[in-house]
Amino acid sequence: MNHSGKVDQDDIVRARNVLLASGRRTPREEVDAYRVLAQVSPASYLPRLARALQRLSYDSGSGEKHASSLALCEEAVAVARSIDPAEPARADVLYGALDTCQRELYTVSRHAEGLAMRAEMLAISRAQAELSGKPVVKGLREWAAGLSEEGRYAEAADAMTELVAAILPDGPGSGGLAWSLLNWVAALHDAGRSSEALAAFEALVSMEAAEAANDRGPMACHLYSLIGYAQMLDTHGQGEQAALVRQEALVLLTELADTGERKSWSGYQASFWAVLLTFSGAESDRPASDGPRPPSGTAPMQWSPDAKQRYCDSRHALREEADALASRATQDPDQHLAELVRLHRLLTIRSAVYWENRTHLFAERVRSLFDDGVGLARQLSQHDPAEGTRALARILIDRATFHTAAHEFRPALDDFRQALSYLGEAN
Repeated sequence: MNHSGKVDQDDIVRARNVLLASGRRTPREEVDAYRVLAQVSPASYLPRLARALQRLSYDSGSGEKHASSLALCEEAVAVARSIDPAEPARADVLYGALDTCQRELYTVSRHAEGLAMRAEMLAISRAQAELSGKPVVKGLREWAAGLSEEGRYAEAADAMTELVAAILPDGPGSGGLAWSLLNWVAALHDAGRSSEALAAFEALVSMEAAEAANDRGPMACHLYSLIGYAQMLDTHGQGEQAALVRQEALVLLTELADTGERKSWSGYQASFWAVLLTFSGAESDRPASDGPRPPSGTAPMQWSPDAKQRYCDSRHALREEADALASRATQDPDQHLAELVRLHRLLTIRSAVYWENRTHLFAERVRSLFDDGVGLARQLSQHDPAEGTRALARILIDRATFHTAAHEFRPALDDFRQALSYLGEAN
């Protein structure tokens, strides 16, 4: 911004009157006033102008974004950058302006620019952390998510490793650690660092076990972590250890079926289930090569808008593909039934994630999908026992976790016991 030009004194008086008036001023009036006053007193008013521009970009009165939201956010960044570097507030103001702007850039699919702003945010945070001596660098999670969407998995894994190393010594605390561990497991797995991913998953399981044992966390989240860990162990050829982990899950699920949760919890455990459910389907997923892919191990609220849209819209294509394949699978099961089971499972997982993110009544939206999936897998197990039996066990476990998320613990236990019998792991 140019502060050297002369400012009309009447404009200055009007601007001050707007800010001093006792009545409620609009966000637009506030921005216009700060634009004038920032030219005569930049140290006092540039930070206020930057924040006012961010507020104007989202009209809280109507609950909708301003028509020029991105332009306002970009102006806020320009204003924040023009603050004297010697000003103590500059770093926080610039970080906030960049954060608001990068979200808008992702909304309009300008990912490269959004990621560049996340990189700038991270540089600001690193400098602040170095000055303060605090170990946690703000913005690492967003940086890792952006890298993951771009397929830069090794860098995303490094970012999450750094974040977890900083927050792990403080323990579960507010509950954010579990989500960070989920992000970390997924980032390591996507980067091909399987042994580290398994070690990270084991750390998550241990933490959830301790939280549940001390009534600081839901037993259901411990159960989901055990089941997800077992599935990852299977993926990496550690079947014997996976079977032991499933026995732990059986004990826990038996207790849930007998007594329910030991205390009442808020509904976040269903979101925890939905994120872990995406892990179980990752190995059979074949995402489109073009466009962003949702970062693994993160809740939908952390995905970029177009990545979320692509994921949600994919349900319709999967439904059409599965419907078209169903008749062919009836006529020629050798050729098509296994693929139908795979497609239906992906449809079920994506639908569960979609509806869980939108309504606490998600169970009724997806119940029939889980039931139909079990039915298809039973057909496959009868037609091709070698492949079908393991597929049936896997899909029964999916449905067991669904029943758990819906607080239907007895049906969940029945499904899980059936799955173990098909795997040859029943007691």
